[in-house]
Amino acid sequence: MASNSTSVPLLTPYKMGSFELSHRVVMPPMTRNRSYNNTPQPHAIEYYAQRATNGGFLISESFSASDISNGSPNMPGIWTEDQTEAWKPIVDSVHGKGGVFFCQFWHPGRLSDSIPDDGEYFMPTPKQLKANELPLIVNDFRNAAHNAIEAGFDGVEINAANSYIIDQFLNDQVNNRTDAYGGNIENCCRLALEIIGAVVEEIGADRVGVKLSLFSKVYGRKDLNPEALSTYLASDLTKLGVLYLHVFEPRDEPRCLKSIRNAFEGTLTASGGYNKTEGDEAITESYADLVSFGRLFLANPDLPKRSEVNAPLNKHDRSTFYRSDPILGYTDYPSLEIAC
Repeated sequence: MASNSTSVPLLTPYKMGSFELSHRVVMPPMTRNRSYNNTPQPHAIEYYAQRATNGGFLISESFSASDISNGSPNMPGIWTEDQTEAWKPIVDSVHGKGGVFFCQFWHPGRLSDSIPDDGEYFMPTPKQLKANELPLIVNDFRNAAHNAIEAGFDGVEINAANSYIIDQFLNDQVNNRTDAYGGNIENCCRLALEIIGAVVEEIGADRVGVKLSLFSKVYGRKDLNPEALSTYLASDLTKLGVLYLHVFEPRDEPRCLKSIRNAFEGTLTASGGYNKTEGDEAITESYADLVSFGRLFLANPDLPKRSEVNAPLNKHDRSTFYRSDPILGYTDYPSLEIAC
C-alpha cells in the first residue's frame, strides 16, 4: 500500500476481532449463477483470487445451506462433501493472496424457485412452516457452518436479509404466525436467534457475521418499527458475541443504521450503493467500521488499488450478472496496470 494511503479513511487498517484488515473496502456476497449443479467450479478460483488483497475482506456469493434451501441449479451449495471439497481450492486462492474469506449461506424460504422442468422455472405456492420443521432448518444452518470451516473459510455470514427466510420471520408485516415465532418483536426474532445461536455454538462467535436489511421492504411491506426491531436484535447479537453485522441501507432511507450502531458492540459494515466519497465519510464519522461495494467490486477486481490511486473505474455490464458463462462478465473485467 502506498505510504500516503493511511490518510484515506477507506484505506486505513482495521482490526475485526482476530482479523487484521489492511483496508476497509469489503467485497460483499454477489449472486453469479456459475456453480453448475450447485457445485463450485474451477473458474471461481480466478474470480475470487482476482479480487483478493493482502488483508482484504471478501464474502462469498450466497450458498444454499441444504438441498431444500436451494434457490437455483447454478447457485453454489455446501451441504455435500463434494461441494465442500470443491470450495477448498477457491478458498486457498484467496488465502494465497493474504485475504480474509467468509462464506455466506442462506435459505430463501418463500422466494425459492422449483428445480426447472425442461428448462422452465415456476414459483410454487408457499406454505407456512410448521413449528416442528423449524429445528430442521436451524440444523441445516449449523451443518453449513461446519462444512464452511471444513472447506477452509475463515468464518461465515448468515444471510438474514433480502426477504429470505429469516427476514420473512423478522418482519412483522409479513410474519403472520400466531405461535412462538410470530407476533411481538421477541417472537419474530426467535428463529433468527436460534439459527445464529446454533452457528455460534458450532464454530464460535468470533467467526460469525450476520447480514441484515431491517429497513427494507419484504414483499412490498416494511416492518412497522424497524428501529425497535434493529435495537432488540442488535442487542441480542451483542450478547451472543457475533463478530460483525453487515447491514443494507435502502436507497429511500440512507443513513439509517444509527440504532444498530448504538446497540451493537461488534464490527458494523454498511452496504447500499456507496461510492468512494460516501464510504470515506462513513468511516471518518464512525458511522460504520467497514463499507461493502457490490457492483463496483464486481466490475473492478482491483477496487482497493483503484481507490488508493484514484483511478477510473470499469463500468459494470448488468446483462452478464447472472449468466452462467465462466468468463464473460465474470473474470474478464480488466485490472489496473500500474508500473511499480
